Amino acid sequence: MAKLEAFIKAKEKLSKVLLETQLIYSPIFSKESGNKVFIKPENLQKTGSFKIRGAYNKISNLTDAEKKRGVIASSAGNHAQGVAYGAKESGIKAVIVMPKSTPLIKVESTKQYGAEVILHGDVYDDAFKKAKELEEKEGYVFVHPFNDEDVLDGQGTIALEILEELPETDIILVPIGGGGLISGIACAAKILKPEIKIIGVEPEGAASAYEAIKENKVVELKEANTIADGTAVKKIGDLNFEYIKKYVDEIITVSDYELMEAFLLLVEKHKIIAENSGILSIAATKKLKEKNKKVVSVISGGNIDVLMISSMINKGLIRRDRIFNFTVSIPDKPGELAKVVDLIAEQGANVIKLEHNQFKNLSRFKDIELQITVETNGSEHVQNLTQAFEEKGYEIVRIKSKIN
Repeated sequence: MAKLEAFIKAKEKLSKVLLETQLIYSPIFSKESGNKVFIKPENLQKTGSFKIRGAYNKISNLTDAEKKRGVIASSAGNHAQGVAYGAKESGIKAVIVMPKSTPLIKVESTKQYGAEVILHGDVYDDAFKKAKELEEKEGYVFVHPFNDEDVLDGQGTIALEILEELPETDIILVPIGGGGLISGIACAAKILKPEIKIIGVEPEGAASAYEAIKENKVVELKEANTIADGTAVKKIGDLNFEYIKKYVDEIITVSDYELMEAFLLLVEKHKIIAENSGILSIAATKKLKEKNKKVVSVISGGNIDVLMISSMINKGLIRRDRIFNFTVSIPDKPGELAKVVDLIAEQGANVIKLEHNQFKNLSRFKDIELQITVETNGSEHVQNLTQAFEEKGYEIVRIKSKIN
């Protein structure tokens, strides 16, 4: 197990390359969770994520002989950029194996740091197996994204920074993929402040750490199905499992729907863009049992494709009832459509889309169906709108949108 000295040494080495990611107080997430929530924005870090910490620390600890061999890594994106950056700074060769599903922005960013990129397999585990084959064949030094002491020493420097800036922190929320980030943070935080609570957060569709703790052994999931691609890991590291067992107090899972909602709030209220895996911890703030605590949520990365940003915002709007889809039947006679539009305007909602289906087969022969999409201020506004329609004798039927 890592010692405090190892974290301090890693912090000193990383001081040459890291950007300061100071805590940001969040009024909106504090209000919704009943706690004082602070964001640790590692999405603003150099290379766009926390991964530079572990990768750079690992590479800086290699011997001259190991550096001559070059390094290889497998990654869904962020570790790739960390390794590529560390290798470039050290003047050594880097080869990165990435899943074919990796967002283009991460692939291109990795290449820009001078690394050779090989796309292989559908998920991280496939890329990992390919990288291990090349390690043996070509003699590269493998830089594991999470199952490595030097790597987690680097990740643990986040805890040192948090407790230096906010010593009274009660809870740290940390995303879990392979387990390296939470292993380092939990170990370092518990050494400095044993009473602190460390809570890991996983996507429901890839909860490999949650299952491992439940079974008391490392298990491999049949699939990793989540929009949080950076944490779509079927099996956590065995080293990380030991750290999690010893230092992590609880693991929370969040749905893809909850990620969409958190993404929207982070963009709208803080003007912060983070990737889906990076917002696991902020999405979990609403699920905390604790109240009136000082909570730090680690936003682990911000490397997200522009098209995904647009999709996440739209889905988040639907999730928060800011976009409301419904149908309503009206008599098929002049002036009825205008009445509906006027009613919506009176309630302060904005019509985005309206489809007038005169041939829809309804129970009442002389009625027609309207399909309407409106922009609202949220759930309370939707309730008021629905009530206003009912008071005028209209029946609204909500259209359940497919947002996953």
